[in-house]
Order: sequence, then C-alpha cells, then structure tokens
Amino acid sequence: MNTKIQKSIVAGIIGTAIMTIVMMIAPMLGMPKMSPPKMLSGMLGMPVFIGWIMHFVIGIMFAFVYTYLCIFKHKIKNVWIKGAVFGVIAFVAAQVMMALMGMMMPMPEMEGSKVLTAIGGLMGHIIFGMAVAKTVGDTYCNSGSCQTKTR
Repeated sequence: MNTKIQKSIVAGIIGTAIMTIVMMIAPMLGMPKMSPPKMLSGMLGMPVFIGWIMHFVIGIMFAFVYTYLCIFKHKIKNVWIKGAVFGVIAFVAAQVMMALMGMMMPMPEMEGSKVLTAIGGLMGHIIFGMAVAKTVGDTYCNSGSCQTKTR
C-alpha cells in the first residue's frame, strides 16, 4: 500500500469497522444503543443497507480529511494522541453535520440518555481517530502538504 489514497480508504474502512464493533458492544456495558446506519437510513427514508454504505463512506471521507489536512500532525509526535485529537475533531464535525441535517429533515428519536449517548459517540470517534491514525501511519507536513515517511 504505497499511496495516500489507498491508505485513506483502508484507514476509513478499518476505523469505521472498529468504531461500529465498539458501538455494538457498548449496550452490553450500560451505554445506550447507537446505530448511525439506522439513523442515516431513517432520516433519508432509505433501506438500512444504504445507511451502512453511507456510514462507511463517511468514515472514508473523514480518513481523507485526516490524511490530507495536516492541521496538527506535525505538532503531535505520538500517533495515538494524534488519533485521539482527530477523533474529537471528527466527533464535533459529526455533531454539527447531524444538527444541520436535523434542520433540513426529520431525525429519528434517540434512545436512552442524551449525555450517555454523547459520551459513547465521543468514545467511538476517538477510537475511530486512533485506528485511522495508526493505519495511515507517520506523516510529516512540508509547505502545507503531507507525506508519509518511508522506513
């Protein structure tokens, strides 16, 4: 895997898959049930299968953002911390996008505590960000463009 595009796609798929597994396990640990694919499909009146596709496409898009927008990558040395910071950024961006979509179309009701749902969503996005950062690997920024270090 030698291109940033390939790494971004794989990182988005891996990060989204890991985040999804964590979301499926979360109710067993006392967290509210969360299903972004079901929520996406419900908002658009589409089958849940389309929601799953959208969920993974959004994950891939966020991985591209991580790979190509070097906002903080050269300032943070630890890949896990880079990923956690990116996960928080992704969580905030997702909340803003959901709020904007909620203004345009009806949103399904959330189950359980809104605070626990927010905490669970934040944890999921941090895990997503860490998986993406670890998959993409070390990068450095030079004149606004990121490049992967070769070892």
